[in-house]
Amino acid sequence: MMETDDPLAAVGYRGATCELPLRRLGDETSTNGVAVVAEEVPVALVYNGRPHAVVMATPADLEDLAYGFSLTESIVSDSRQIEHVDVVKASHGIELQIKIPVPAADALESRSRNLVARTGCGLCGVESIRDAVRLPPQVERTLKIDADSLWRAGQAMEERQTLNNETHTIHGAAWATADGHLTFVREDVGRHNALDKVCGAIARDGRMADVGFLVVTSRASYEMVQKAAMLGIELLAAVSRPTGLAIRFADTAGMTLVGLLRGRTASVYSHADRIEASPS
Repeated sequence: MMETDDPLAAVGYRGATCELPLRRLGDETSTNGVAVVAEEVPVALVYNGRPHAVVMATPADLEDLAYGFSLTESIVSDSRQIEHVDVVKASHGIELQIKIPVPAADALESRSRNLVARTGCGLCGVESIRDAVRLPPQVERTLKIDADSLWRAGQAMEERQTLNNETHTIHGAAWATADGHLTFVREDVGRHNALDKVCGAIARDGRMADVGFLVVTSRASYEMVQKAAMLGIELLAAVSRPTGLAIRFADTAGMTLVGLLRGRTASVYSHADRIEASPS
């Protein structure tokens, strides 16, 4: 397998979106047009030469994906353990060839897992319930925000989802400072990938220890809570509703879980004490 300067183009992907012809139908007329659609490509995460997982992902910010996935899946405990990431052409997709210390690679091999994840699916191929449902760790209690920070972050999220504004089919995840200003926004066809990408971005930038919170445009599944808790993130705010297991996981981890973040309203499902009401 040979590395290329432009692996996305080499496998037929020139970017995160493409334009394809379509036929628009109506009651009385039909016309030809062009649609801007989101791309997705099989992306294999390979550690020290050993394949570990395949995800269907938007071909953008792939190094962030490599870092974020490695951290949220507890493959490494610190981003500095990732020695390098190569984005490499594969026969039908892209490989992220990730170099990590030998003990970490051996521990990963001992899990005997070979995940095959489709878009929006984080569990396909997991071999046991124990692997699937890992209790999240406890998070610290250093974050305190007011509701205006949530409103500010939610509004900015809509404005900064450039791929979704083109295609209307992309999930987004963002890191917000305690006052609600977004510092990183990442997008992907898979909601787990979007979260991993933004976690990878803040880790690579050295901002992982900063006080802040995550905003996601998808529903808050328990996997999203689990991934956030692995990095010690204290608050996860989602545009859609959470699942019951996500709420229980957030409560167990000591995490504040917000759902239905829309406009200037939201529902807080766990540890609401981190959020102060905005002054009237």
